[in-house]
Amino acid sequence: MRGMWPRTTSNLLRALPPMLSAQGGGGALGAPAATTIQRVRTVWISDLHLGTPGCQAQALLDFLRTVECDTLFLVGDIIDGWQLRRSWYWPQSHNDVVQKLLRKARKGTRVIFIPGNHDEFARKYLDHEFGGIEVAEEWIHTTADGRRLWVTHGDLYDGVIQCARWLAHLGDTLYEFTLKLNRWLNTMRARAGLPYWSLSKYLKLKVKRAVSYVADFEEALAREARKRGVQGLVCGHIHHAEMRDIGGILYCNDGDWVESLTALVEHVDGRLEILDWSARAAGRHAVAARREPAEEAAQAA
Repeated sequence: MRGMWPRTTSNLLRALPPMLSAQGGGGALGAPAATTIQRVRTVWISDLHLGTPGCQAQALLDFLRTVECDTLFLVGDIIDGWQLRRSWYWPQSHNDVVQKLLRKARKGTRVIFIPGNHDEFARKYLDHEFGGIEVAEEWIHTTADGRRLWVTHGDLYDGVIQCARWLAHLGDTLYEFTLKLNRWLNTMRARAGLPYWSLSKYLKLKVKRAVSYVADFEEALAREARKRGVQGLVCGHIHHAEMRDIGGILYCNDGDWVESLTALVEHVDGRLEILDWSARAAGRHAVAARREPAEEAAQAA
């Protein structure tokens, strides 16, 4: 393992067992805000990218505190090994997310982790369990109304990842730069009272080649699901939440927790829905952004 991974990733692998076996929650978690708990049957989240500045850990914690379920699927790119190889970044809030997931597993939620390309190191531990979290390559989930859904991260059906890995790493670096620029732009927009705006989502939906890439990815997964004889699929990977029919196959992408802040949920009757947490998170960000200049002025006085 060490021969294959740079030191930062080896450090992560050494750190995972004590993190996963820890029984206490981080003090920074604090008490949940007074809010109504939403009960659903199943939750799918992916592309958290813990270990990167782009991860919206506080919004994710808010979601995990508010939504309870019988089964929670972690559909890949939970921990960003690619970024951690470049530079180590692991604030307390990211550890709090791990502890919250472990706490859910301890309290009876079945937590299933399906690794993606950014946390592919975890594929070394398929069919193992860490702190009550099961690691699996893929899954077939049966909804309450009898539909069979194939659950996979999706990177294995991405031609760029499989055939031009260097290009995928280059794209990841450019994406990180876009996120940094986006955070600066939205800090300025929040102070001006303007809503959140996603630069990378704009580019993804407007650039012709990017639109074609997304469409090809969705079609490839739908074809594979059809071969497997299932009624639908759930994936992540491309950071684009969507639920639509593709040639008789229900395609569901649960989005991400970097920009979209979305999750896919199954209600007790089997109905599927994409929950968008971005408006709630943007409201809190705007309040914090407006508070900063006032606090700075108070300190200067």
